[in-house]
Amino acid sequence: MRRTAALEAVTYAYAEQVRTPDSAEWVKPQGKRDPLRLRKTFTTVPRGVALVIGCNTFPTWNGYPGIFASLATGNPVLVKPHPRAVLPLALTVAVAREVLAEAGFDPNLVALAAERPGEGLAKTLAVRPEIRIIDYTGSTAFGDWLETNARQAQVYTEKAGVNTVVIDSTDDYKGMLGNLAFSLSLYSGQMCTTPQNLLIPRDGITTDAGHRSYDQVVAELAASVEGLLGDDNRANALLGALVNPDVKARLEAAPSIGEVALASRAVTHPDFPEATVRTPVLVKLDGAKPDAQAAYLTECFGPVSFAVAVDSTADAVELLRRTVREKGAMTVGGYTTSAEVERLLEEACWEECAQLSLNLTGGVYVNQTSAFSDFHGSGGNPAANAALCDGAFVAGRFRVIEVRRPV
Repeated sequence: MRRTAALEAVTYAYAEQVRTPDSAEWVKPQGKRDPLRLRKTFTTVPRGVALVIGCNTFPTWNGYPGIFASLATGNPVLVKPHPRAVLPLALTVAVAREVLAEAGFDPNLVALAAERPGEGLAKTLAVRPEIRIIDYTGSTAFGDWLETNARQAQVYTEKAGVNTVVIDSTDDYKGMLGNLAFSLSLYSGQMCTTPQNLLIPRDGITTDAGHRSYDQVVAELAASVEGLLGDDNRANALLGALVNPDVKARLEAAPSIGEVALASRAVTHPDFPEATVRTPVLVKLDGAKPDAQAAYLTECFGPVSFAVAVDSTADAVELLRRTVREKGAMTVGGYTTSAEVERLLEEACWEECAQLSLNLTGGVYVNQTSAFSDFHGSGGNPAANAALCDGAFVAGRFRVIEVRRPV
């Protein structure tokens, strides 16, 4: 998938660099005098060394777009993998160096800068004057630090967000539950696109299976997750392992936040018995209570989701707006049979700049984005200042320098 996204970055890079012609002739008439004539040439010039700061969970998925966008616009790339996920990007760099050498380029156009846990190499490298581009995926705290302190560089960040689903109504209740169950379970919720907050009117929703109360929706969603993950072999294939102790700690702390609708359980992996595999936890919260707001308006990265009871769909849309504006979101989902509610959700996402998926009940999930077909992030809310991939993701990696000469 990210190989395709890497090609997408190359394609956008090419399109942006050929947007301006190589040369042009400028003529200004001067009446009886000879016209003024200038020959103008335009050259794309790379910014300089690009630093890719890898993440723990998806090192290649998030690393490839920046690596290839920078290379395709003429910039050498220094790859700094996360200390817990060095091997995937180390292999990437090794192959890239081999290919560059075979093509007649200096292999040092791509280099690896690995570190031990706690060294803080990324912070040291990020402010060096040679670093002119930074691609980063990770925590909001360090992303904000990069945007504030790496002033000499063009910084592209993907940070934390609180992804939200508004559940108003559905004409495929079983399909909705199954789709949400899969979305909450995939990779143990350790995707930046995984839904966290499910906003459900406390009076319930209308469905093709009849009216369902808030409690029924939550209980039946929990049952759908249990059914999906009831077989350990399938659970292991969908969940994978928790990537670090912080995720496990958040999962274990979640039951103290509210009423548990779905408890997490441990799953033993037959091939990796020491792996920490856990099913998701689903917690019920009252959206009107301040202590609940403190919980659901904070990203809880991992297999933790909140079923938030709200007074109405209109209140859900307003809470969605607030969440995206204040906390950011990589994805937004919505379920409704109402054209008016669809319009409200679309307008909220247009104005707050969030990518929206409506009424997914089949084999497409809100977590997933397809290269050449979807944008990953928008660059317009606090979750990320860039989208993968669009023209803005590549255009800042080079400048166009003009030279003018009289003809």
